[in-house]
Amino acid sequence: MSSRLVVIPTRRAHSNHEQVARSIGIDIIAGRYAEGTRLPGDTELTAMFGVSRPVLRESVKTLVAKGLLTTKARVGTVVRRRETWNMFDADVLAWHLDVGIDRRFLSDLAEIRLAVEPHAAALAAKRRTEADIAELRRCVGMMRQAPSDSDAFTNGDLALHIAVANASGNPFMRAADRVIEAALRASFMLSAPVDPIDRERVLTWHERIVEAIAEGDAAAAAAAMTEVIHNGLRRHEGGVADRLQRDAAPGQVAR
Repeated sequence: MSSRLVVIPTRRAHSNHEQVARSIGIDIIAGRYAEGTRLPGDTELTAMFGVSRPVLRESVKTLVAKGLLTTKARVGTVVRRRETWNMFDADVLAWHLDVGIDRRFLSDLAEIRLAVEPHAAALAAKRRTEADIAELRRCVGMMRQAPSDSDAFTNGDLALHIAVANASGNPFMRAADRVIEAALRASFMLSAPVDPIDRERVLTWHERIVEAIAEGDAAAAAAAMTEVIHNGLRRHEGGVADRLQRDAAPGQVAR
């Protein structure tokens, strides 16, 4: 397993407090502020970012809510242990992609998806409505019509997985959409299925998910979803290897 990282650029913050929260969050995830250490004081941080104290405090509140920081009287603002971080939070996931991901991170994403999505597909096969089926087929149609390396293809793929979660009728399944989004964004940034054979494989297995759900076949729906996730993981791993090889310095072998 490679210890090197591949950076996946994500959306940027807009407001001042979001920008400051993002900057500090990335520094925490990258280890520049280690677990258990205290952040610099307000005076230093406001000067560093060129913002007011209220903006800084709002940024800190955001990071406290995401589990990255804690504030203590007479101690200050301290970085919390990694196991307390809210890894389902959209920003925390995005900041990991900004810092850089490796095969372990991709594997972790796949494992949580495998724990949730096949069961969601099985439930969807039992509970789906005609409206759910129509939405699933619309999503597959988006993927069929769009180039594999386009935003439309990625959006159609993500919409399909969210539609499966919605059709499951279980709101906790829907809560995993941020993990799915991060995994799919990483997948297509690293290695979109542009090869005709790979593209057809991706589309065929997504269509099998939809048809199994439409037919009420829970076992087939779960099996097709499992194959989709495994196929994506195989493509992730190949994409990481290719990206690391391209990013390696001349004469340097990526390991």
